Amino acid sequence: MVVELGSVGIWSGGLRRCDPAARLDAVAELDSLGYGALWMPGGDAAGYFEIAAGILAATRRIVVAPGILSVWTNPAESVAAAHAELSGRYPGRMMLGLGVSHPHHVEPLGLRFEHPVAVMTEYLDALSASTAPPARNELILAALGPRMLELSRDRAAGAHPYFVTPEHTRLARFVLGSGRLLVPEQAVVLETDPARARAISRRHMSTYLRAPHYTNNLLRLGFDAADFADSGSDRLVDAIVAWGDLEAISRRVDGHFAAGADHVCLQALPADPAALPLGEWRELAALLSR
Repeated sequence: MVVELGSVGIWSGGLRRCDPAARLDAVAELDSLGYGALWMPGGDAAGYFEIAAGILAATRRIVVAPGILSVWTNPAESVAAAHAELSGRYPGRMMLGLGVSHPHHVEPLGLRFEHPVAVMTEYLDALSASTAPPARNELILAALGPRMLELSRDRAAGAHPYFVTPEHTRLARFVLGSGRLLVPEQAVVLETDPARARAISRRHMSTYLRAPHYTNNLLRLGFDAADFADSGSDRLVDAIVAWGDLEAISRRVDGHFAAGADHVCLQALPADPAALPLGEWRELAALLSR
């Protein structure tokens, strides 16, 4: 069955971590607002699929997708079986997002992080050989560089790039070609004061600027090491995070679509990082009616 993501979805780590009752209330509202898909960080697959099952039961049509499940720590057979069970109960409402994670997450587990494209290829082979292989149109890969984008093109429905710009979206579409999903994440801050908006953005960006996958990708896009200092130069902050009023956010989303995106995942960054950005999600829903 075809998975219809719609044009705009929500990416939220807060929903993965929050109180279950608050989560179900929030996802029911996101569903009623008309968002096409809900993307959450994967973590442990068993925990993820338990949360996904609750979300699917509490909503009517929104698609649920991990962004992403690490192939290093989640065995292919159990992931395939759990995905098949939920996909069978909720046809057309589950995507399976996979990624190779980062050395600083993998190596403390006693694993040696190397050859990420080969590792992903082996994992996809294991999925294909499992007792319940996922349909290709339900499979999407976290991809930044050209080789992982090529694998997304050749072995999956498409790619889910994170921490990227519309320029990356343009380059990714060139690699993917037509007929493959391109689903970039876009962080947003609904704040018009530059100092406050950039402070919120830098708090979010500081984690990712310590990850070589992201900084290497930014180097390919023309940034340099000076842009990574102090949680990001103004130039980098403004490129990665769309901030301002709703019209400013809309222009950035349109930039991704003009560059070849099929669906944009909005990650709203609230002033209080511990709070669910319910007000922001309600305001951003205006983008769905354009």
